[in-house]
Amino acid sequence: MKKDKKKIYRLGISTCPNDTFMFDALIHNKIDTLNYEFELVMADVEELNKMAVEQTLDISKLSYGLYPKIAPYYQLLRSGSALGNNNGPLLISKHKIYPDELSDIKIAIPGEHTTANMLLNIAFPQAKNRKEYLFSDIEEAILSNEVDAGVIIHETRFTYASKGLKLIADLGEIWEQKTSLPIPLGGIAIRRGIADNDKTEINNILKNSIEFAFKNPDESYNFVKEHAQDMNDDVMYNHIRLYVNNYSTDIGDKGLEAVEKLIASSESISDDIINNKIFID
Repeated sequence: MKKDKKKIYRLGISTCPNDTFMFDALIHNKIDTLNYEFELVMADVEELNKMAVEQTLDISKLSYGLYPKIAPYYQLLRSGSALGNNNGPLLISKHKIYPDELSDIKIAIPGEHTTANMLLNIAFPQAKNRKEYLFSDIEEAILSNEVDAGVIIHETRFTYASKGLKLIADLGEIWEQKTSLPIPLGGIAIRRGIADNDKTEINNILKNSIEFAFKNPDESYNFVKEHAQDMNDDVMYNHIRLYVNNYSTDIGDKGLEAVEKLIASSESISDDIINNKIFID
């Protein structure tokens, strides 16, 4: 009996420990991927954001802050999110800076389309002088006085204080205080044109991969470590604990509300978003 031809989809994930931890089982065939093959693309999240804008990926991790821009072409899956409490981006500096001084300084951001930049807009709309950097270069940009302050994400949350840098504001905390909702950082988008059945099955494959990771946390170590750059194991595991949680397995009602609230606050909100389903069923 002839086997059905596999369906091949181009999948983009970040090199960060939360993604490599969650999707190791999918990528390395430790779970059943049904009739699907995934062409893997790994990049920094802002690079993935740009690829999503160019529509070069079928399925991709991206910043929720970008979603209003690509809503006509992509829906969001329920599994694979980075969303939670006390894990938002931080605004830091070399010297003490007060929030009322932010309109007069240059701020490094990890990308125009990142949720971090959107949360900076929400917290401090007066902070207009921004310059884009790769997220891992922001600490050095501050230390070398290229910029006065910077918005940090990912593992740099765990390293900035040891470099003598100071906290101006926790942007995630400001969001939580304003909304009483978890912080919606990033999720997995899938092309609208893909068949609904495929979307559902792919979502379940991602969910199974995450559940496998929770049940077998040591299985992904080599893959996570390979892409964790110079990160030590403590920082790597802290990163995973901070960004991978129950919302990653399934975003749930509270998570859906948080994402919809963030999207509604976007300057890019349009009828395309309002009239189309944001998440798959």
